Parts: sequence; C-alpha cells; structure tokens
Amino acid sequence: MDLMPQPDTDLFAHEHDALSSARAVYENAAGESACRAALGELMAHYERLLREMRRLIRRSDREEFEMNRLNQRLNELAGELEFRANHDPLTGVLNRAAVIDIANGILQREALALVVLDIDHFKQVNDSFGHPAGDAVICGVVECLRRLLPERAEVGRVGGEEFSVLLPGFGFTQARGVAEAMRGAIAGYDFRLPGGRRVTASFGISRTARGAGFDQAYGQADEALYGAKRGGRNRVVCADSVSSL
Repeated sequence: MDLMPQPDTDLFAHEHDALSSARAVYENAAGESACRAALGELMAHYERLLREMRRLIRRSDREEFEMNRLNQRLNELAGELEFRANHDPLTGVLNRAAVIDIANGILQREALALVVLDIDHFKQVNDSFGHPAGDAVICGVVECLRRLLPERAEVGRVGGEEFSVLLPGFGFTQARGVAEAMRGAIAGYDFRLPGGRRVTASFGISRTARGAGFDQAYGQADEALYGAKRGGRNRVVCADSVSSL
C-alpha cells in the first residue's frame, strides 16, 4: 500500500486571494505614504506567515507518513513475534504450548479427538544419516500431515519426532480414518534417504468429552501410541482398544 501523502488543494486559497487583492490595492493606491507603507508591511508579514504555515504542513505530512510507515512495520513485527511464539521454527506448525492452549480451548466448547504420532526408529535416522537428514524427515512428515488435515483440524510438533493432530468434534471412527490416511502417506513418501530407506510412524488416538483438559486427552492418546509401538509400529491404535493388545 502506498502511504505517501498526496497533494491537496491549497488550504490557504482564500488567504492567497485576499493577499492578491491587497497587493492590487497597494500597487494602485494613492494617498498617504504612511498608509501605503503600513499596508506593505502587513502584506510582507502575511506572506511570511503563509510560507511558514505551508512549510509546517508539509513537514507534518512527512512526519505523519513516517509515523504510519513505522506503525505498519511495528504491526508486522508484532505478527512475526506472535507467530514465532506459537510455531515450531523448523516446520512452521504449532509448537507444544500452542497445541495445549488450542486443545484446552476446544475442550471448553466440544469434544476433541487427539491423534499423537511418533516417527518410528527416528534415532537411527539421525545416527545413520546425520541431523540434517533427520530434519528433512521431520519436514517431510509434516508435509504428509498437512496434505490430509480436515477442515478445522490443527497439527503441532510437541516433541523432537512427535506430533499431535487436533480433530474437534471427531469420533473414533472418523479420527481413525484420518490417522490411517496419514500413516499410509508417510509410509509411501520418498524421503530421499540413502538406500531408499523408508520411514514410518505409529499413531495413538484418544477422544475426550467437552469439559476435560489436554492432559487427560494426551495421556490416553500417548498410551494408545505406545500400544501401537508394542504392536509392531507403523499402525494406528485407539485408546479404547489399548487394553486388548
């Protein structure tokens, strides 16, 4: 947006006209030289006043422009700081604090299905190929998750290789369908690791009623996640089926 002030009509048009009339009288007047001298002095002071007023207005316009530009930049910086406070710097998804805050807000209004997933054998990726390769895997997983996020869903990184997906109002059947699609997307994604090594993830799902808190939702989903790990990894387990494993 162009914030530069635009030229306006002359704010002193009437005064300028009055000055022109006075100058015409001055140039054509006959009579006492004292009156003529007084009128000349008055015109000189009046002209100086108009010049000074115009100068002050131009300076005020420039200062207003600079102030508007500064305010715009401050707003941009405030937005950047807010984003950094709520998002993971590597992937751009929500960070743990933001996930907790949003989940608790959802649970005040409605039930929440929470999907917690963990990249299988991620330490081996870092140890075998280095941390840059590990970071690339994390970003690839996030890309898979984002492609399949339903409307109103949120995704966040809550640990090194652990993520959470918030599904407001979803039941177990719907949430499991989303999680299975995500699991398949990750398993089929080409992470370009040496030797064509594939990456998989394990998923746990909880469904928490309105009025509960994030800790309860996460605890149940985390228990289901470890059920998926114990069951062989690269699978989805719901909290209501953990006891049968």
